Amino acid sequence: MNPPRLIVGLGNPGPEYETTRHNVGFWFVDHLADKLKVTLAPQAKFFGKAGRSGETWLLEPTTFMNRSGQSVAALANFYKIPPDEILVIHDELDLPPGGIRLKQGGGNGGHNGLKDIQARLGTPDFWRLRLGIGHPRTLGLAQQVVDFVLHQPRKEELPDIEHALARCLLAWPKLAAGDFAGAQQQLHGKAV
Repeated sequence: MNPPRLIVGLGNPGPEYETTRHNVGFWFVDHLADKLKVTLAPQAKFFGKAGRSGETWLLEPTTFMNRSGQSVAALANFYKIPPDEILVIHDELDLPPGGIRLKQGGGNGGHNGLKDIQARLGTPDFWRLRLGIGHPRTLGLAQQVVDFVLHQPRKEELPDIEHALARCLLAWPKLAAGDFAGAQQQLHGKAV
């Protein structure tokens, strides 16, 4: 497998969304940027904040979630990055808080960010790093999904999500080398 050349964190722009469940993709890219000493700066032509480490671009779209594909496609097309060299990090309702799954392709599970990226790239064959935030029903909450994702994780969920982010950073060397199978083995195993 080729190493990913575009790492995209999904979220919504603006301080009111910064700490919401829907922005865990941004959280990961922020941590990765710190680790790689990359500064994310506004890039109007890519509709987002972007920075580069060697051949690898980090991107946080500044469009709203349902227009994420505009940003991803703009940068991918400009630098001729194929879908199988794109890794999108996003919140996942179907995994418990702290759950992690890495996969290539597949459906969008109703996630508007993924839906738009698939539409703009014309394929679902990019990689996804799915970070569990839980589902209001499985967590015993009456909240609507749209309301749930736009709120902060509860204090008992936050440590699990933060631990998942830390585990993903530990798997970064494998991801950066294009060793997706090794990264899957590391991330899908039991959390330590």
